[in-house]
Amino acid sequence: MPFKIIQNFDSSFTLEPELQKSLFSLLTSEAFLKQVCQQLNCEKVEFTELLFQPVPYSLTTPKGMPGEFEKYHDNSEYAIINVPPNFMFNAKIFKPSRLCAIYRKIGNR
Repeated sequence: MPFKIIQNFDSSFTLEPELQKSLFSLLTSEAFLKQVCQQLNCEKVEFTELLFQPVPYSLTTPKGMPGEFEKYHDNSEYAIINVPPNFMFNAKIFKPSRLCAIYRKIGNR
């Protein structure tokens, strides 16, 4: 089965203010932040309120993300996580179907 090369992929999206507020509330809940800290082995994390839609890998997007977010990928002070599908469902966000969130690590264990 040959690979299909995608030249251009529109990763832009807009969330309605109420949906964004609902999603941000889930992403900043104390229980979820604690879980993220455990996984990242750090004392505290802070949601940067930056979200992006993962994109297909290509020559221009080798990390599977829009170029403007690649600076966070290689920076040890930040973590990129997949937004849990149940958060997307609970916030009633169906398009895009996947999102990634960027957190800033505060203190290491």
